[in-house]
Amino acid sequence: MGAARSAAEREAAEESSLFGHPEAAPDTTAAYGPDPDQVVDFYAPRGPGAAPGTPLVVVVHGGAWRAAYDRRHISPFAAFLAGRGFAVASVEYRRGNGGQVAGRWPDTFDDIAAAFDALPELAAEAVPEADPGRTVLTGHSAGGHLALWAAARHVLPDGSPWRLPEAPAVRGVVALAPIADFATSAELGVCGGAFAQLLGEEYEERLPHADPTALLPTGIATTLVQGSDDTEVPPAVAEAYADAATAAGETPGFTLVDGVGHFPLIDPASAACALVAEEIAQLAW
Repeated sequence: MGAARSAAEREAAEESSLFGHPEAAPDTTAAYGPDPDQVVDFYAPRGPGAAPGTPLVVVVHGGAWRAAYDRRHISPFAAFLAGRGFAVASVEYRRGNGGQVAGRWPDTFDDIAAAFDALPELAAEAVPEADPGRTVLTGHSAGGHLALWAAARHVLPDGSPWRLPEAPAVRGVVALAPIADFATSAELGVCGGAFAQLLGEEYEERLPHADPTALLPTGIATTLVQGSDDTEVPPAVAEAYADAATAAGETPGFTLVDGVGHFPLIDPASAACALVAEEIAQLAW
């Protein structure tokens, strides 16, 4: 009981630390569609390395694809990356309906595809110092799933409306505690089964279009960063994706951060967040 209570207290403290940061306002916001959630926040690079040719980091927030969690909670992380000299684009997208339903089919995927398709033009206007040839995708939790999915659109099943004719022009993906394997997520009951709500009643039919593990190999450099003590999205989920990627002939990076849970990876007050920035830099440069 003592160990369980201690773990629960640590998790509560980590969550409180992340959500205790004030919202970090972007330098500019651009729309990629008519819906209020179809927007991208841009943060200009600051600090060391803030010069023309800087990498562009595209951030996708998590929150189990539920309406209650929008991009505001990841804005301190976006600002932190900008302070490290990156140009940052934080993508918003349509999520649940305000209740317990997670995500919308096909709206959530329509939005991620449309946002990424619009990003080159939007970024050229909002952060002209960014080098589109040095683009890295990152996302946390459900956002990690969407970042992996966005990088795998060229291997979506034939006939998919989101399929690209060739691999996206990105340096790679840094997926943070991603919901990256739906079978393992089902076994562990991750996020109360939000991934099943995301796909809806036609779950089995839609799975090949949405599960990152089904979209391998991608040929895109991928690094997974995971807290060893994460109970929201346990390490086994990312490990299952890494194992599947390896079996498909890829060599994913996998960094297990000892002694932290789900939220420190995007909390600027945590040493784990600095480690994430270094992982991004390794792919960007």
